[in-house]
Amino acid sequence: MAAPTVHVPVLPAEVLQWLDPQPGKILVDGTLGGGGHTRMMAEKLGDKGFVVAVDRDVIPLQRAEETLAGLPVKIAHANFVEIPKILDSLEIDKVDGILLDLGLSSDQLADDDRGFSFESDGPLDLRFDMRDKKTAADLVNHLKEKDLADLIYQNGEERLSRRIAKKICHIRKETPFETSKQLADVVASCYPPSGGSGRGRIHPATRTFQALRIAVNRELSSLETALETLPDRLKPGGRLAIISFHSLEDRPVKQAFLDDPRLNRLTKKPVTASDEEIAQNPRSRTAKMRVAERV
Repeated sequence: MAAPTVHVPVLPAEVLQWLDPQPGKILVDGTLGGGGHTRMMAEKLGDKGFVVAVDRDVIPLQRAEETLAGLPVKIAHANFVEIPKILDSLEIDKVDGILLDLGLSSDQLADDDRGFSFESDGPLDLRFDMRDKKTAADLVNHLKEKDLADLIYQNGEERLSRRIAKKICHIRKETPFETSKQLADVVASCYPPSGGSGRGRIHPATRTFQALRIAVNRELSSLETALETLPDRLKPGGRLAIISFHSLEDRPVKQAFLDDPRLNRLTKKPVTASDEEIAQNPRSRTAKMRVAERV
């Protein structure tokens, strides 16, 4: 049995409001995580409806086998870009709603073996799906300096990307990077003692780790594919809700919901967390949900 979840789902009331789970509906949670969103929706679907819950990470799926037992939930180990294939295997043509929560779960951050935490002495891994071959350590230790700098800048919007890549490449000649803490300490050393980033509360390594995680898990290409394919699997009036946590995700979602003739944008501005939710769950502070409806 996987360890109990410590993850708190973001925008819970808003997800229920916009996806409107009703008895008999078929919904898809493309990012199961701690299972909070799946549970909330499944509890409202009755005997004839169900949630198809998908995750790239096998650990939440193992946990869900027990914690969601008895609820109308069908579980699949896959990337959300494979939702059409999963629906085909279940002989489902179209569904009433699809939710994607693109954030990193608190359970993944708490797992030292995965390396998502800056303080982790575990391996510098950052894979969501352990079946994937390439880890963050592979990128950090083997990419050319220019390519590493470009990756950190493009995927992390890190303005010190050149300095960080240069220092990484200098250090790895003598000591290859193995742990997350080792990399986080080196990235932090590239900043002035005050942090010098003008970003206040975030750790200096946040954007570098984001960049590596996005690359390892092919997150932006997966999102691009999902935006192209998922609208075709919605019934007329079916809704696609996507929660993002940084601009590299939010921008393509916003543009797709504006430009896609299959979709009618329902949220002119992104839905964000209330002050009360942020006080209880600080990671909800950067969450932005956009919703569109199949025409």
